Amino acid sequence: MSSAARSWLLAPVHLAALATGAKSFRDNPIIGSPRLNRAGLHVARMRLAQRMAERRRAKLEPLISSEDRTAFRRDGFVVKPDFLPEADFAAVKRQALELAAPARQQQQGDAITRRIALDRWALSRLPALQAMLESPEWLGLVRYVGSSRLEPLVYIQTIFAQACAAPPDPQTRLHADTFHPTVKAWFFLTDTCAEDGPFVYVPGSHRPTRRRLAWERRKSLTARRSADFQAARGSPRITLEELPRLGLGAPKVFAVPENTLIVADTMGFHARGIAAGPSTRVEIWAYGRRNPFLPWLGLDPAAFPLLRDRAVPLYWSAMDICERLKLGRNPWRPAGITTPLDPPRPAARG
Repeated sequence: MSSAARSWLLAPVHLAALATGAKSFRDNPIIGSPRLNRAGLHVARMRLAQRMAERRRAKLEPLISSEDRTAFRRDGFVVKPDFLPEADFAAVKRQALELAAPARQQQQGDAITRRIALDRWALSRLPALQAMLESPEWLGLVRYVGSSRLEPLVYIQTIFAQACAAPPDPQTRLHADTFHPTVKAWFFLTDTCAEDGPFVYVPGSHRPTRRRLAWERRKSLTARRSADFQAARGSPRITLEELPRLGLGAPKVFAVPENTLIVADTMGFHARGIAAGPSTRVEIWAYGRRNPFLPWLGLDPAAFPLLRDRAVPLYWSAMDICERLKLGRNPWRPAGITTPLDPPRPAARG
C-alpha cells in the first residue's frame, strides 16, 4: 500500500487523536502539519489543555496545603524535604533496597535506567512503602499536580550515569515531556550530590506564557522533520541560551538528601543533570498522564480493579507482544532478578 493511500485510510484516526494526549509530530500528519500549526493548531491544543487542567486543579485544591499550592503555581514543582518521619523512612529505604524482583532497563546514551515495577507482588513485600503510597499527602500532591484523581504508575528506579561508552544521555538536555500538564514524582532513597546527575528544573517554565507559546509555535513548524528523534515525537528541547528569551531564569539543580520528595509538572523544562563521572541514584519514581481534554477528575483506567497494581507489568507485556508482531521495539528490556543497588548487567534480548 502506498504511503498516500495509507494516510487517507488513517486520516480518521489521526483526526480523532487531536482530542487525546497524542503529541508526535512525526507519526501524525495532522499534528505535524506545518500549515495547520502555522494557523495555530499546536498552540490551540496547548491553551485548551492548560485551561482544562486549571479547572480540574481548582477542584483538587483541598488535597494539598496552601503553601504547596503557592509553590507549585510559582515554580511548577513542590519540594518536600524530610517527607517521612525518620523511622518510617528507614523502614521504606531498607525494604526497598533489599527487594530482589524482576526488573527492566533501558539504555539512553551513556546512561542506564532500571525499573522495578511496584505491582501487587512487590508491594506485598514492602508494607512501609505501600503505606506511603496510600497516604493522603503523597496522593494529594501527585493528583493535584497531575490535575486528576489518577492512579500513578510507580517504580523503584535506579539511574546509572555514565555507565557505558556511548554518546551523552539525551535526558541531560533540557526538555518538556509533552504539550500539556503532566506529573512525575521523585522520592529519593539515596543522597544526590551535584556531581551525581541530579534532577534539574527551570522554575516557572510550566506556564504557557505568550513567549512560551510563540516558541512552541515556531518549533511546531519544523518538528515533523527534525533530526532530533525526541523533538519530532513531541518532546521539544531547549537550550540555556533560549531561556532568557522566554522570560525564564537559570535551571534549579536539586542536589538533595535522601527522604526528599519532588513532584513536578513536566510540561515545564527539566532534565537530568550531567554527572561528573559514573554514579548511581535510587528513587521511588511515579508517573501520571491522562487525556488532557477530559473535563472530569476520575475514570483513570489504571485504578480499575483488574488493572490496579498490575498496570506496569501488563504494559511491559503488551509492548513485548507488539515487538513479536513486528509493530515496534520495546525499549524496556528484561534485566533479570535484581535489587535496586545491584550493578547493571547486559539486558536480555527478549
